[in-house]
Amino acid sequence: MRKPIIAGNWKMNNTVAEGVVLAQEISNNFYRDYTEFVDVIICPPAVDLKAVKGVLEFDKRDIYVGAQNCYFEPSGAYTGEISVKMISDAGCDFCIVGHSERREIFGETNAMINDKVRALVEYQGKKMTPILCVGESLAVRESGDYIDYVTKQAEAALAGIDIFDADQLVIAYEPIWAIGTGRTATPEQAQEVCAAIRSCLANILGGAMAEKIRVLYGGSMNEGNVDSLLEQPDIDGGLIGGASLKASSFVNLVKAAVECQK
Repeated sequence: MRKPIIAGNWKMNNTVAEGVVLAQEISNNFYRDYTEFVDVIICPPAVDLKAVKGVLEFDKRDIYVGAQNCYFEPSGAYTGEISVKMISDAGCDFCIVGHSERREIFGETNAMINDKVRALVEYQGKKMTPILCVGESLAVRESGDYIDYVTKQAEAALAGIDIFDADQLVIAYEPIWAIGTGRTATPEQAQEVCAAIRSCLANILGGAMAEKIRVLYGGSMNEGNVDSLLEQPDIDGGLIGGASLKASSFVNLVKAAVECQK
């Protein structure tokens, strides 16, 4: 059985002080045995990474810290960008790549995302795992071509990259029409696409590897729908947006994933 992941994407929220408070609230309500059943990741803004990591290390919580973005070059004249080495040094083990907001607002292309995935997978320091986001807009969903669209995103992001270990990659399916809109894909809709993603991974990496790679749902997962989503055979957790900004909500999603495993 694949160990589920609950990952919180804070997006552009929380100053360093606010991030410390939220991390501490999560830690205070977090039982050590949770991580026997679920991997938990917090992805704060870049300026908060070291401070949040410090809280979790001081409390001896086995909660991972992830970055929300990185650049694929190791160093150089790239004002405003952050390298894989930098986020690794800040304590990250994961990095979100190809989020729909990066694609839509900042114009990231499939080629750029492929470069970022490669930089993370091939990093020579400690292991850095990309959380690769794929997903369709409402227009694509209504056109009926959403399966082809999403799987082509995954294929483009992984082109020419060797994955030897299932822990080198996490996929997050985020239907753009269900992010921050209050709309949520039904469990059946989410399962259909997550299953298609796994089939796509099987074509790229082989069936055995595809069965081990974790595929998350990233479209407004919350306390009301978490159980029905996690019951689906190809959904291995969630990439959480708004619900990760309140400690009680985030921890309740972790608890739901724990119960799903028991």
